[in-house]
Amino acid sequence: MKPKYKRIVLKLSGEALAGEQKFGLNENVVSMVVDQLVKVHEMGVEIALVIGGGNFWRGRQGTKMERTTADQMGMLATVMNSLAMMDAIEQRGIPVRVQTALNMISVAEPYVLRKTLRHFEKGRIVIIACGTGNPYCSTDTAAAQRACEIGADVLLMAKNVDGIYDSDPAKNPHAQKYESLTFSEIVAKGLKAMDATAATMCMENDIPVLAFGLGEKDSIIRAVCGENLGTLISNHTTE
Repeated sequence: MKPKYKRIVLKLSGEALAGEQKFGLNENVVSMVVDQLVKVHEMGVEIALVIGGGNFWRGRQGTKMERTTADQMGMLATVMNSLAMMDAIEQRGIPVRVQTALNMISVAEPYVLRKTLRHFEKGRIVIIACGTGNPYCSTDTAAAQRACEIGADVLLMAKNVDGIYDSDPAKNPHAQKYESLTFSEIVAKGLKAMDATAATMCMENDIPVLAFGLGEKDSIIRAVCGENLGTLISNHTTE
């Protein structure tokens, strides 16, 4: 298989890494993701990962906690996932660097664009944690921002469902899946699969987004190779 893209940002949801247990890290899921990342890396694709933290902490979780504090806790949850993923990938012999938007130099290096690009030159996978480093910003927004900054060819969003639907397929058995959407439609229809800030950022910088199911066989590899799966979001309407 030949890759369609040279440089990607892969956004992994924390919930997807938890698998059926819904909390923490599922070793089988992590191993499945790493197996695919190894193959994508061997194709010569430059990989940046942005990982959510919902498998450890999600929003205020029904408490009355102040939003900024809750969001900062979520940023720390992404670091746990990032370190776990770094360890799993490096056990397969591929060098990884974790960069964080919050300063924690005893654990990882600060996010610096030039360092990220240098790591790509050295054949390393980069995992970017802590979102944007700011409250009120989702990890979707962080993934979109990093994709813009590093000049990624595509933003791949691996989710629990196999694309974007007009309603929640878990609640509505008649929900219809979109094969393609424009960023304007994402915002206008109020679809929750990607937040409006992230969609606007990708729209303004003309970076396509592919939302697909992580659980599908070899879905990351297939997405990188341009196979028709999931839902493609771009500035252009496709027939």
